[in-house]
Amino acid sequence: MAATSDSSGSSVRKRRVDSSKTETKCADGSEENEADSGKDTEKEKELQRLHTGTYWLTRIVLLRSVAFIYLVAFSVAYNQNKQLIGEHGLMPCKNYLNSVKRYVGGKIGMAAFAYTPSILWLLDWSDMDANLDGIALAGMALSAFVLVTGMANMVIMGALWVLYHSLVNVGQLCQLLETGFLAIFLCPLWTLSQVPRNCPPSLICIWTFRWLIVRIMLGAGLIKIRGDKCWRDLTCMDYHYETQPVPNPMSYYMHRSPWWFHRFETLSNHLIELIFPFFTFLGRWMCMVNGAVQILFQVVLIVSGNLSFLNWLTIVPSLACFDDASLGFLFQSRGGAKKAVLEIQNEGAAGRTPTPTKGMLMRRVVNISLAVLIGYLSIPVVMNLLSSRQMMNTSFEPLRIVNTYGAFGSITKERTEVIFQGTLSQDPKDPEAVWEEYQFLCKPGDVYRRPCLISPYHYRLDWLMWFAAFQTYEQSEWVIHIAGRLLSNDSAVLSLLDRNPFQGRETPRWVRGEHFKYKFSQPGSSSAAQGKWWLRKRIGAYFPPVDLEGLRGYFQSRNWPHPHIPRNRN
Repeated sequence: MAATSDSSGSSVRKRRVDSSKTETKCADGSEENEADSGKDTEKEKELQRLHTGTYWLTRIVLLRSVAFIYLVAFSVAYNQNKQLIGEHGLMPCKNYLNSVKRYVGGKIGMAAFAYTPSILWLLDWSDMDANLDGIALAGMALSAFVLVTGMANMVIMGALWVLYHSLVNVGQLCQLLETGFLAIFLCPLWTLSQVPRNCPPSLICIWTFRWLIVRIMLGAGLIKIRGDKCWRDLTCMDYHYETQPVPNPMSYYMHRSPWWFHRFETLSNHLIELIFPFFTFLGRWMCMVNGAVQILFQVVLIVSGNLSFLNWLTIVPSLACFDDASLGFLFQSRGGAKKAVLEIQNEGAAGRTPTPTKGMLMRRVVNISLAVLIGYLSIPVVMNLLSSRQMMNTSFEPLRIVNTYGAFGSITKERTEVIFQGTLSQDPKDPEAVWEEYQFLCKPGDVYRRPCLISPYHYRLDWLMWFAAFQTYEQSEWVIHIAGRLLSNDSAVLSLLDRNPFQGRETPRWVRGEHFKYKFSQPGSSSAAQGKWWLRKRIGAYFPPVDLEGLRGYFQSRNWPHPHIPRNRN
């Protein structure tokens, strides 16, 4: 019985040991499964994580950004070019083209194209307004397509560049030419795809954009340090918001910031324009820091003033400081461009890279050629940056592929404005003559009118009037051209203004230009309580009263068509 009992106990203990071993094995198997599952999850996350150092998504962001700027620029051209440089504009481009034609020997040939590259040479000049409208509409259509779809090829971006180049050379100048030229080389030749597998974004092209933002910032910073003394004693921001070309509502309040804040702004400006650009060459993270700082800087400028689309355009090359991994948050996580990029990256990680085709090899040759071209054209630009006689916003070759940049090297300390006034009086010297003011769309005039907010759009005549205000009318003869058009109630010029005081009435007999000094009212003051945004004081006459008959000889000497005397005049 004892033996039987021992045998039974031994058997029980053995079953318990075997059971515990089984449980241990099950537990070990569960841990192994959990570990495998964790590895699989980590692997899946890795497959869904964008890699650093690739620029597929960066290319899409850059192309859409350039297309947006093009769309704004062509919209401005469509709405204003006829009035400014059209057949009957203030400064007709036909006159300019004819002068170039005479300068190069009277023929439209390569010499004319080299001096002023523009497809207008190839068009019929008998209807210049239609030509200008056609170019602007074509540009708007192409840029809208790229903006909406995110797809472009070299043909489309090249066409946009040629179209805008044609307008720039007869009436505008901006860094959009260089930015647009670089954007051409982001794209495949023919393929229309957000992620063209056989045309990966060139690192050379990405670096040309980075080189552009470096030059823009250094040019702007150096021209300030070498220019107005107020940039060195940190007082320029005491004046900038009030005296900039076209202030906005925020400018009114920024101008009244404490003195120490203005000093901080000026010092920060120097750091951002002269120090941070060098971060571009210090590795991925430092490059992204510079990109983020430059974008934030431009946003501050956009909020505090109406500087056309210039600040928006300067953001574009800053975007090249970011790769796919840093821009992935801008794209949907499932499907679309981001999914295609992940597939390409995962195939590359698995060693399944596409075999280089003849087209891909040719593209490498093109990219290297681009680097050589930009490097060569940058030589005079860099020499200009190093020169004590630095020039800003200058081109050294007719295509304006690589240019110098800079802004506000000097700051005006007082704001002056030219105010057009008209009267129905027979005698402009009559002390009882009633002079009524014309109002522009955005520039200061009526002291009760709030500063406008239009960026990135641009009223070019308002901008030009800012320059005219600290010159004389002899230096800006087109001001007298405006006066002549106002005397005839010319619809083209009046479309560029906000208010015609003689609308629906007899046209003015005399028009004059008055010169005023403007300054912001003090928030909380009695003037501000009355609704005045501005205070003004008359300086004197900018140009004397003129009438149509008196301007006949002036217009004829400049080959301007003499305005017709209105029929409604008694």
